[in-house]
Amino acid sequence: MHITLRQLRIFEAVARHSSISRAAREMHLTQPAVSMQVKQLEEQIGLALLEQIGKRLFLTEAGIELRRHAQHFAQQTQELQTAMEQFRGLQRGRLRLAVVSTANYFLPPLVVALTRAHPGVHLSLHVGNRESVLAALSDNRADMAVTGQPPDQEELVGEYFMDNPLVVIASPSHPLAAPGEVTLERLATETLVVREPGSGTRAAVERHFAAQGLACKAGCELNTNEAIKQAVQAGLGLGVVSAQTVELELESRRLVILPVATFPIIRRWYLVHRRDQRLSAAAAAFRELLVGIRVDKPAPRRRAAAAGRRRR
Repeated sequence: MHITLRQLRIFEAVARHSSISRAAREMHLTQPAVSMQVKQLEEQIGLALLEQIGKRLFLTEAGIELRRHAQHFAQQTQELQTAMEQFRGLQRGRLRLAVVSTANYFLPPLVVALTRAHPGVHLSLHVGNRESVLAALSDNRADMAVTGQPPDQEELVGEYFMDNPLVVIASPSHPLAAPGEVTLERLATETLVVREPGSGTRAAVERHFAAQGLACKAGCELNTNEAIKQAVQAGLGLGVVSAQTVELELESRRLVILPVATFPIIRRWYLVHRRDQRLSAAAAAFRELLVGIRVDKPAPRRRAAAAGRRRR
């Protein structure tokens, strides 16, 4: 039996997506090429690995077992590459980051600092909600992740590096934008423009209301902070976002932060990696960058509080 690493990588992508077409897009291949590789793999093994029921693909028992081994081989290959990169130092290397969308507002300068200091490092970025980011890490499609909540999986380790205050935003024309503190009970009667299920921000907001015996009144669901800010500006409701995402809108008075009792919700930013992972030189350098800003980053909390005070 002659199985190549390329075949295993392609099969793992098909198994993870339960789709030939999505796997083809991820691997930058055509659908026929992916189908051919899977067929050749089945012929070499002598067993069916996939079965189609209706329009959906499912793994056979043999396919489930092969996927487990494929993931193991992928991790071993990555560890080998990491070990060799450590011998080369930072003259060459690769760093695959997976980050939640809110991190895009503060992460670019850090990425620029890393690439300027180490121009030989190639960096790739996956952006999604918390669920997809942690899945990329668990599936070995990312080396490190940045999330707003510590991981609850035993195989992942999270390290705090900066505060992430969540604030309530409103259009300046909204009735609650008048001076004066807003109670959480009053906020619970207002429609909130919320993030999609699986978002760490949405989960934090729902937990915050539940802790006070209240439920938030969710309106439309949107999957980006930019969409939420646009919806709030248009008057579709109030929103809860990271204070780090609205600095430009506050300066231009397109949005205001409401001084809601029990807000801001102080969350934290975490750098996450697999527990059994050996950090490459590039990953270790990026970790040092983030840990280095831990001491002097209470500013977002102060800015959020100051913005609320300015409205009173």
